[in-house]
Amino acid sequence: MATVFQQSVWKALEKIPQGKVTSYAEIARYLNTAAVRAVGSAVGKNPNAPEVPCHRVVRSDGRIGQYSGGEGVPTKVRLLTEEGVQTLEGKIIDFEKVYWEFKP
Repeated sequence: MATVFQQSVWKALEKIPQGKVTSYAEIARYLNTAAVRAVGSAVGKNPNAPEVPCHRVVRSDGRIGQYSGGEGVPTKVRLLTEEGVQTLEGKIIDFEKVYWEFKP
């Protein structure tokens, strides 16, 4: 059974537009919590991937991070590439251009 916190993280994931990425820290900021690791844990437990797009969440420095769906990170890279987000050697290309922030 999902916790209220996990459900709030998954609801936030639904707001990330196709072709954009955000960070675990940005989701934590949006949810008004300092629990970035808990956000990461909730993202990793998303039961509805990729429909609920947890693959659009990356590290704050633009590195891909982890992915628990499909074949792991290669699946995450493939899903991002299909949406027009390019990667190179485990990092998002033009990270600042595709980075998405939640609006209040």
